[in-house]
Amino acid sequence: MKILTKRNGIIALIIFAFSFPFIAQNDYYLHMLTLSFIWAIAVYGINLLSGYTGYLSLAHAGFFAIGAYSLGLLTVKAGMNFWLALVCACLITCAIGFLIGLIALRTKEHFFAIYTLCVGYIIYLVIDKWEGLTEGVRGLIGIPAPGNIGPIAFDTAASQYYLVLIFLLAVILIVYRIIRSLTGRTYMAIRNSEDLAQTIGISTMKNKLTAFVLSTFFAGLAGALYASFIRFIGPDIGSTAIMFDLLMYLLVGGIGTLSGPLVGTLLLVILSQNLQFLQEYRMLIFGPLLTVIIIFYPRGIAGAFFDWQRKRKDNELSGVRNEMHIKAEEG
Repeated sequence: MKILTKRNGIIALIIFAFSFPFIAQNDYYLHMLTLSFIWAIAVYGINLLSGYTGYLSLAHAGFFAIGAYSLGLLTVKAGMNFWLALVCACLITCAIGFLIGLIALRTKEHFFAIYTLCVGYIIYLVIDKWEGLTEGVRGLIGIPAPGNIGPIAFDTAASQYYLVLIFLLAVILIVYRIIRSLTGRTYMAIRNSEDLAQTIGISTMKNKLTAFVLSTFFAGLAGALYASFIRFIGPDIGSTAIMFDLLMYLLVGGIGTLSGPLVGTLLLVILSQNLQFLQEYRMLIFGPLLTVIIIFYPRGIAGAFFDWQRKRKDNELSGVRNEMHIKAEEG
């Protein structure tokens, strides 16, 4: 019986993640990992649409901002309970995503990407200029931390880390169940050939819209968690710079893979934090890194690892067949 199985590896990683606050005992590392987990939730939303359905949306920073501002406005200005505001923030993001998706998904390929890029920039402008609602460039301050759940309070770095970790694990499980289901197979059929999917009776518009709304839900959830964690938000969280950061996390980690969003986000956020002293020169490192990965590993780090595993298994099977063939000839 092999100890180093995929299942045991996942269990070990989960145990390590839950044990990390006791190992690190440093709020800075907890803060950095919590932020990484929040960004990873948003990246899983992009991956569901772009990696498995084949539609590259460049508006997800805008949906991230909608989730963040929805929670901020509902708690700060409306005085709503945090958990109810969190649910409403996700629903508001999904509703706006549904309306945008109805129009955006009538376009394809680069036209879809350009349209969603414009939508994302419009969302940013609305947040920036509508000062009466969003406070504009001043930003929204005083956003409350997550409310207590019975005796459990979220007033420490460790408790917020665990809260975001649980949300991240739930998102990964949901995405896993989706891509392993008939719905996930349908998304991949649309990605591989939308025309062929239509000929076999798949309602492509319905499935694309469902994937789009689900992806906006994850972006809105991540934005709401970000607002409650940072406690202050400004228009910059909906900027195109954030969008391309999220896209970079996905491409480096592995588009169309289950572990890619988490791998890419953790790697680049940690690397970025350690290169803070370089400030604007950090892109001199990230630029060539991203270029090399896209050229040599188009499926990212996770995709390259899975391809290597597949080749190794194929070589092992080939070796076993050759050995059996030699023994058969000798016999």
